[in-house]
Amino acid sequence: MLRLLVTCEHGGNNVPAAYTPLFEDHRDLLNSHEGYDIGAKELFQQLEGMAHKSFCAETTRLLVELNRSLHHKKLFSSVTRPLPAKEKEQILQAYYHPYRSRVEGLVHDFVMAGRQVLHIAVHTFTPIFKGEVRQGDIGLLYDSKRGEEQRFCRAWKERLQAVDPSLLVRFNYPYLGISDGFPTYLRRKFTDAEYMGIELEVNQKFALGDPKQWQQVQQIIRLSLQQMLEPYWENEQQEYA
Repeated sequence: MLRLLVTCEHGGNNVPAAYTPLFEDHRDLLNSHEGYDIGAKELFQQLEGMAHKSFCAETTRLLVELNRSLHHKKLFSSVTRPLPAKEKEQILQAYYHPYRSRVEGLVHDFVMAGRQVLHIAVHTFTPIFKGEVRQGDIGLLYDSKRGEEQRFCRAWKERLQAVDPSLLVRFNYPYLGISDGFPTYLRRKFTDAEYMGIELEVNQKFALGDPKQWQQVQQIIRLSLQQMLEPYWENEQQEYA
């Protein structure tokens, strides 16, 4: 039996009141991809209605990066990295640990109840990186050594392109699914049979472009995921029939 978990680690660029003075000279940075994933919250809202549980963080990633491990050099941004160790620890205790603990605890509870968790982590990526145009519309990030994730992503790509053949859907693009991220961390805690962690990456050119096309892309993603989940829901209904 499958349980759908949808998260969005970079849903907003909000600055907690206590840290407003720290960001007064960084408005442009806050409104850029470094501040949040543009369009990610909108896409998350399209998908959360299907989820058994969902979490969206709207505090800027410039305060602390929820999608990075504690040891990662980019856990803190150029704005917060210079802060004293005590203040950084306070940020971790107030924003980082509560979010990650809630998500991990939810996965644990589902697994202990005999459920398999499908975790879709919603992200977006910049159309141009270091002067090069990225060649991809949608990225499905997973660990190729985990068969459940690989099978799901292959089937999801087929569904997406069946709905709209013009979409360029790529695996482990523009980042590797095994790079440091929240799903990578959770894979170390749970087996392939217990947990599937997939990072959904969508090109920000849609969110920044024609609103009508952006809505269409969101609906295509939602429809294709819904189609992917129907066999799981049907099997569960038959089990209890």
